[in-house]
Amino acid sequence: MPLSSLLRTSTRLGPTVARRSRRTASTVASSSSSPPRPLDSILIANRGEIALRVGQTAAQHGIRVTTIYTDPDSRSQHALSSPFAFNLGSVSAYLDGDRIIEIAKAQGCQGIHPGYGFLSENSEFARKCSEAGLVFIGPPWKAIEDMGDKSQSKKIMTSAGVPCVPGYHGENQDPKFLQSEADKIKYPVLIKAIKGGGGKGMRIAHSKEEFQVQLESAKSEAMNSFGDDHVLVEKYITTPRHIEVQVFADKHGNCVALGERDCSIQRRHQKILEESPAPHLPDTTRKDIWAKARSAALAVGYEGAGTVEFIFDNDTGEFFFMEMNTRLQVEHPVTEMVTGQDLVHWQLKVAEGAKLPLTQEEVESNIASRGHAIEARIYAENPAQGFIPDSGTLLHVRTPAISEDIRIDAGFVKGDEVSAHYDPMIAKLIVRGGDREEAIRKLAAALEEYEVAGPVTNIEFLKTICKSPDFISGEVETGYIEKHRDELFAKETIEPEVLAQVALACLHDDASLVTQKTANFEGSAVGFGPGYQEHHLTFTDSASANSKSFEVKVRQTGDNVFNVKIGEHAFEQVISHPNADTRIITSFFPHTRLDTTVIRDGDSVVAFQRGMQYRLAIPRAKWMEKALGMKDVTNSVLAPMPCKVLRVEVQAGDVVEKDQPLVVIESMKMETVIRSPQKGKIAKVVHQKGDQCKSGTPLVEFAGEDEEASK
Repeated sequence: MPLSSLLRTSTRLGPTVARRSRRTASTVASSSSSPPRPLDSILIANRGEIALRVGQTAAQHGIRVTTIYTDPDSRSQHALSSPFAFNLGSVSAYLDGDRIIEIAKAQGCQGIHPGYGFLSENSEFARKCSEAGLVFIGPPWKAIEDMGDKSQSKKIMTSAGVPCVPGYHGENQDPKFLQSEADKIKYPVLIKAIKGGGGKGMRIAHSKEEFQVQLESAKSEAMNSFGDDHVLVEKYITTPRHIEVQVFADKHGNCVALGERDCSIQRRHQKILEESPAPHLPDTTRKDIWAKARSAALAVGYEGAGTVEFIFDNDTGEFFFMEMNTRLQVEHPVTEMVTGQDLVHWQLKVAEGAKLPLTQEEVESNIASRGHAIEARIYAENPAQGFIPDSGTLLHVRTPAISEDIRIDAGFVKGDEVSAHYDPMIAKLIVRGGDREEAIRKLAAALEEYEVAGPVTNIEFLKTICKSPDFISGEVETGYIEKHRDELFAKETIEPEVLAQVALACLHDDASLVTQKTANFEGSAVGFGPGYQEHHLTFTDSASANSKSFEVKVRQTGDNVFNVKIGEHAFEQVISHPNADTRIITSFFPHTRLDTTVIRDGDSVVAFQRGMQYRLAIPRAKWMEKALGMKDVTNSVLAPMPCKVLRVEVQAGDVVEKDQPLVVIESMKMETVIRSPQKGKIAKVVHQKGDQCKSGTPLVEFAGEDEEASK
């Protein structure tokens, strides 16, 4: 359902429910008689699609919005969305709570909406907002503090009767002591930052031998991300599902659970697919997990939107409290789809002092009639290379058509820059169907229509998941991707028609080549006397580990008529011409018609054909590389993305084994260990701790064969 429809639904239902003088048994009698305090101006302390999402609802209800941005975000969509936009300065300034409060007060804002991420779970920021006379559109600062400390939260949950995973949640952070606790719990164990979130500061130790290495890595990432390296150690459930419950509470003691979401499809402990309701969850368990989530919220005097996250053991059917995120979640549109409610509007109403728009019974009635919803996160990242983030300019963006059952929350448009400084999520695609099977079909179809060129994205990977038999049947768990690796990362072959279309598009792009002239195009142009020429074009498969090459021979035989040959495949008398959109080429082959979008950026080519994306490269000749002053990086390990070097694990002269750690880098607040691709000797460490590196920059150089032989 479009957001505008959600807003109309929420507005229509709200006053009706609010006028009721009696509440049902599922709610608690009002503990406050103070009248609601309307908000007419708020500051959104966030960026990207988060800020746009909150701002859209606020604008729908006549609330003036002030936005903030940093230097890298000065021309971002959220910065341009409001005439009241203010520059915070440096990259990390979104965390400058004092400056944000100062701007809010200067602009006459009554409240601050923290979005999700950054300051949304910062209890100190929430407290300062209140002290400054600003409404913090979120829970009380004490609830944030209690739930933000994972050790403290588990103590509170245990007292409230909410089951918790066995583990150590205490203050002693001595590495040897933590290892002894892990030994007691038995391996595998999960090491998790107590103030973590988004999978950061989280590592799995499968054995005693690797515990200290994983502990050091978790602590380092936690300190970099949250400024606190305290961790807890818990039993790691081997076949878990991640099931979370959306809760909402008001200032009058009312609390509802708006259904659950299954977020088990994850990479790097971060979600990429979320759905509601959770598949194959018994109704008794479903109602029990809702009740436990409400108990968790009430135990800390909660107000506003929150998410209570549970680990569900597929083997036993038991579930355990994991943590409570004291904010609205990235995946909240899934819940909006299955409840018909605008949760940001609920946040604003609760912040104003109003009662919840619906009772628990009314929420459950809505859920029972609205089918199934799934959200896919569109990331700038490379799944084939360990899901490392990517960045760069969005050269081309084409999205599925929006409808009542297809929604897109995006923070970027064509021409925008996906910055290496922040989270690489480009957009969220949310679909709804009458049941889960229909929702998956709609998601798969929408993903086939979604085209993004520029940074590498995970769209093709998401398509593959939608075709995976176990996912379709609902047999999900948090280790799904790793357990289905062979299936999910199977390499798709490049059809010869794709190569033909790319070659024809490149020739059309340089009109001088589609003539009788003797021009050359990244290869050879073979003359045929007074007639047209045959052009030899070479492409390599960018997604292939061995960069497989393809030679395409194209000979023009008439106006917009070509013969094309790729290996053993020959296509005669192909009628081809650019479309009105010059990036789309339409060709009539003897056996079919093809419309292909081809985006060329220097030596890179991205093609979209019949719902599939293909990434190709045009290899440079060696003489051209030398003329351009390009350095030979054959024996170098390159930075896979723009990054900062956190640690260097080797030095010149070391002999390393394949997969041995070389360098630890950080990009977008995420640590990545760069491992050796081979056994060999280190000739040079190019960059040291603290260095900032561009993507493709050599980090470590190996001694070449000639150099080794000379020694």
